[in-house]
Amino acid sequence: MEERRYIKPRTNIILNIIAVIVGAIFLFPLYWVIISSFKSDAEIFRNPPTFFPEQLTLSAYAAQITGEYSIFKGFFNSCFISFSVLVITLLFAVPSAYGLARYRIKGKKLFIQSFLITQMLPATLLLTPMFIIFGRFRILNTYLSPILADCTISIPFVVIILRTYFLSIPKELEDSARVDGCNTFQAFIRIILPVSYPGIIMAAVFSFLFAWGDLIFALTFMNEQSMRPMTAGIYNFMGQYGLAWNKIMAFGTLTIIPVVAIFIFMQKYIIGGLASGAVKE
Repeated sequence: MEERRYIKPRTNIILNIIAVIVGAIFLFPLYWVIISSFKSDAEIFRNPPTFFPEQLTLSAYAAQITGEYSIFKGFFNSCFISFSVLVITLLFAVPSAYGLARYRIKGKKLFIQSFLITQMLPATLLLTPMFIIFGRFRILNTYLSPILADCTISIPFVVIILRTYFLSIPKELEDSARVDGCNTFQAFIRIILPVSYPGIIMAAVFSFLFAWGDLIFALTFMNEQSMRPMTAGIYNFMGQYGLAWNKIMAFGTLTIIPVVAIFIFMQKYIIGGLASGAVKE
């Protein structure tokens, strides 16, 4: 009988200390952004720096509402673009990933490798050809241009993730459904999709967050300020003679609130989807 290995109390304490230090290193920039949004510009540049505002001010947040740029309009634009990318990505990626996981397709490995290569290419490399294509189809300065651009990145990524997830689902489930009279499509809809919903939710979260954080496509393909997403609003606080750092920090804080909320409420699906999809072919 194998003996169970226990971590010594001293080792456990050391590991906890290391975890706290690493966590503090990663969280400190976020903390600095939040507290700087409540400071004045003079206090932000004070030396030595203050790690907590001496006098809390909400002027930077008031500027997000009363200023020329409406953060509410940007929030609506970001939600519309992100949800559109999410829906389009799942409509194309889910059946594609299932087909690559279940069927023998000629050149399948090359197809999957091409998806992997697209994830290695920087987004700036795609700007010029996309700009030319969108210009010829006359969809520049419309919501459709950043939506399609984001989908070109999110669809291959989601296909790669969901394919490994579908590989972890036993084929016997589909065989049992066919015995009960289901065809391939019915087995996919009634059996596979309900079983794989943690992986699909994980893929949906990643595609939504990718579109939410996009900046380069929105700035390149959209000229109308009223149509740009929330992330593009940061340029409204960059003047010719300087930067309004407290307003930029407040803007950044408001921008990451939806992201943090999604991770808080969806973390079990994200972790579960990644763990369940980690299979060896």
